[in-house]
Amino acid sequence: MPEEQQIGASACIEALQAAGITHFVTVPDYVQLALHTAVEDGNSRMTLVRCCNEDQAVCTAAGLAIAGKRPVVVVQNQGLYACVNSLRAVTMDAQIPLLLMIGQFGRETANFGQPTRLSRRRVVNLLEPLLDALDVPCWQIDSAADAGAIATASDAAVARRGAAALTIGRPLGWH
Repeated sequence: MPEEQQIGASACIEALQAAGITHFVTVPDYVQLALHTAVEDGNSRMTLVRCCNEDQAVCTAAGLAIAGKRPVVVVQNQGLYACVNSLRAVTMDAQIPLLLMIGQFGRETANFGQPTRLSRRRVVNLLEPLLDALDVPCWQIDSAADAGAIATASDAAVARRGAAALTIGRPLGWH
């Protein structure tokens, strides 16, 4: 993908901060590696919170939200599958707003520009149907033109008192 179309880590950080995100709660994700590195290097005003697993990330972010902070939970698709029960309890039952950034690990380059539901890999093509089943609205981030969806999803999580997701369809750029 040409560099001018690729969404870079710095653009993601700017959009997250503009949306009022205060904490970057994560179990590292390869697709979002450039973003992790930028936050770890201190290139944002967000507080980095590393977690051992995705259940811990969801529950830690919930505690931060209860305390009046605005966290983002940054994981990959496989990790989201592992924490569905925590996500249900926190965002559906307790109605705590959470913004999720989910990297589409395993997405084949031939699927870029296509709906992820058409991916040949189950780890990729099951994400959106699962989010639909959980009534979690999602926005796909594939290029720099999609950066505006970050604020939209963040606002949606707060307005609906539940989860809203950003699916990161391809590796983020290093700029």
